[in-house]
Amino acid sequence: MSEDQSPKTKGSRVAPMVAVAAGAALTAGLLFGIYAFSGSVGNLDDTSTVSAQCPVDETMRAKLYAAAQGQVAAFVPLDRGLSVSELSFNNAQGERIALADWSGRTVLLNLWATWCAPCRAEMPALEALNEEEGGDDFEVVPVSLDLGEADKPKAFYQEIELDGLRFFHDPEMGLLNALKPEGVAFGLPATLLIDERGCVLGSLSGPAAWESEDAKALIRAAL
Repeated sequence: MSEDQSPKTKGSRVAPMVAVAAGAALTAGLLFGIYAFSGSVGNLDDTSTVSAQCPVDETMRAKLYAAAQGQVAAFVPLDRGLSVSELSFNNAQGERIALADWSGRTVLLNLWATWCAPCRAEMPALEALNEEEGGDDFEVVPVSLDLGEADKPKAFYQEIELDGLRFFHDPEMGLLNALKPEGVAFGLPATLLIDERGCVLGSLSGPAAWESEDAKALIRAAL
């Protein structure tokens, strides 16, 4: 990891929801980091091909670095090419889809699970961000990593009335298995900002106040 990729210190203002989850996030992060996940690994290309598909835009990287402040100060812009367009998961109907289906749109990919307390806590904030910033150019794409059937994460959606987010499910943790070796997802929650070509712009490990003005500014910088 290059020096300028090291996480920056967060701002002093912390949203109440994230403050409650912070202790759990630290503990969960340590626990999740030692798990050996199994399942399909996804089909990321080899490094040379990925770099060719996703040349680093230094101007964009500088914009994102500058925008990663306050509530999203832990966001780390990626300093190398990484294509994730071929990674796949299920939609609400159980049909297999891929990130390539969002070609032409910027995506905030959030990996979560019902057994992850910080994940559950930040879902309403992700919904708020999507309702305000989502549209033809941008969408928040939360993917549940609950193993097996989708009944439990779907029930959670209904429980807290997440009407402003589409439902997606990865029943074998394939996304995490593919992204963890790439250094952009170590545990849950994990959030990746992906451009319209399917290239990773950067990532944030742990929860964040995605409804905050800081988060909105980060998204707008990517568009």
